[in-house]
Amino acid sequence: MGKNAAKEMKGADILLECLKKEGVDVIFGYPGGAVLEIYDSLYKSNIKHILVRHEQGAAHMADGYARVTGRVGVCLATSGPGATNLVTGIATAHMDSVPVVAITGNVGTHMLGTDAFQEADIVGITLPITKHNYLVKNVNDLAYTIKEAFHIARSGRPGPVLVDIAKDVTQKFAHFYYPEHLPASKTYHIPSQIDSALIKAAAQMIRAAKKPVILAGHGVVLSEAEHALRKFVNTTGIPVVCTLLGQGVYPSEGPYSLHMSGMHGTAYANLAINQSDLLIAIGMRFDDRITGKISSFATGAKKIHVDIDPAEHNKVVKVDLPIPGNALDFLNQINGVLKSKMKIGEWHTHIAALKKKHPLGIPPHKQYVTPEQIIHEMNVQTQGRAVISTDVGEHQMWAAQYLKQLNPKKWLSSGGLGTMGYGFPAAIGAWFGAKKEHVICISGDGSFQMCLQELGTCMAYNIPVKVFIFNNNFLGMVRQWQEIFYEKRYSQVEWGKKPLDFVKLAEAYGAMGLRVTRPNEVASVIKKALAHKGPVVVDFVIRPEESVYPMVPAGGAIDKMLFGDQFKDEI
Repeated sequence: MGKNAAKEMKGADILLECLKKEGVDVIFGYPGGAVLEIYDSLYKSNIKHILVRHEQGAAHMADGYARVTGRVGVCLATSGPGATNLVTGIATAHMDSVPVVAITGNVGTHMLGTDAFQEADIVGITLPITKHNYLVKNVNDLAYTIKEAFHIARSGRPGPVLVDIAKDVTQKFAHFYYPEHLPASKTYHIPSQIDSALIKAAAQMIRAAKKPVILAGHGVVLSEAEHALRKFVNTTGIPVVCTLLGQGVYPSEGPYSLHMSGMHGTAYANLAINQSDLLIAIGMRFDDRITGKISSFATGAKKIHVDIDPAEHNKVVKVDLPIPGNALDFLNQINGVLKSKMKIGEWHTHIAALKKKHPLGIPPHKQYVTPEQIIHEMNVQTQGRAVISTDVGEHQMWAAQYLKQLNPKKWLSSGGLGTMGYGFPAAIGAWFGAKKEHVICISGDGSFQMCLQELGTCMAYNIPVKVFIFNNNFLGMVRQWQEIFYEKRYSQVEWGKKPLDFVKLAEAYGAMGLRVTRPNEVASVIKKALAHKGPVVVDFVIRPEESVYPMVPAGGAIDKMLFGDQFKDEI
């Protein structure tokens, strides 16, 4: 440990000094008894604290901040219910490999295990949903623990780390030594540079392919490998498909883009994957929403799988060449080997025919507002440069299908856990990392109601996030499944005969509320919302039974898609 400081300090002050050393500039949190010492130290600190309205919002804000900046997001909560309210946000970050450090207070060390007031074993609770977690019972361990927590959260495959601190640790004094370096760990290993033999083997497989497809995932975003990926794609001419969280690593309108694959991916992406002879999967984990029925997934293709976490290799899909390593490292090395266009003209011609046969069209309706029209107008007015977050449901899939994504770290969505309520607080956190950008949350009338109280946070700090609600007065995605698979037995998916007035709700918080009911209002209202300097909630009233297609039924093969009113006809 480097002895860059030897001053005796209170535990709470040591914590804040460590956070400053780690470059933390904003914390999202909610105070309570077990963290009073920390909040007293925050009062004297230059680290900005954002007072949320619910601890779940704090976790999602830290997540959104981390996804936009690539830095570690930090949230803070008290013991008991404060800590347990973070759990959904921590699980969301864990499933999507997002670097977050969650700091919680707990009862004093002498009270641990006694079922004291507001005591909860948050370390035990979060063990399955964190990359690592700690219970700090000695003030002399605090500085080292924080240093190690940030290192683990951001290195290798990123993920959330929880640090639970007993209250008396924040009150006691210790000499503060900040550890400049961490000793090598016997149990925590980060993959080294990829072996050149694996690169050579991958290059041979790629050169031999006639129908290759790249499947790029969130790992490309996390490793900041988008430029290396674009060079690889543009040099070789290999078509590229993005996962839900890989959006933006290659421009969605780029010449080799097949857009998104999976349950609600484009038909031509799904068909191309299943007709390919080589699948190059980079920084993705073969999630079930991507693969569909495993026994029918890309059965004629050899598979190269690049992932920093060796545990993902052959976990879901059997691959021919597993490559443990960072996506950026792989792409830089393969770019040094493959330097010319592949002779796959027939494959490009075939894909062009698939795109022509199964386009993602925008229905020209004059009588009612469509989701496609809303997103098209967003594309026009933001030019693909806004930071977009979504909640989970039909609106999420429409956004993923139709938004023009030019760059990564501008698309935030809960992929693995599918967390309703994520989008709005994540957008707030994202704004602190991208203050000069428009930040828009696309939500549904169901998802928005899960964390709508964070409108209070927006107003308190004048955070100009825009919320675009796709309001069909239904729990839309569940309703769609009940329509298709349960003969329209709509069980507990309609919110009521009188829809919630989101305009009045926004105005009750002091925000601007706008409503769109006709197609000719869409463009002007979006323009007005984007021009407003504060928070805006726009209520887009869409048809109750609006559905999102194409759709692969759960557990079905990805090339057996349903299409709208012809959902009984498969291809």
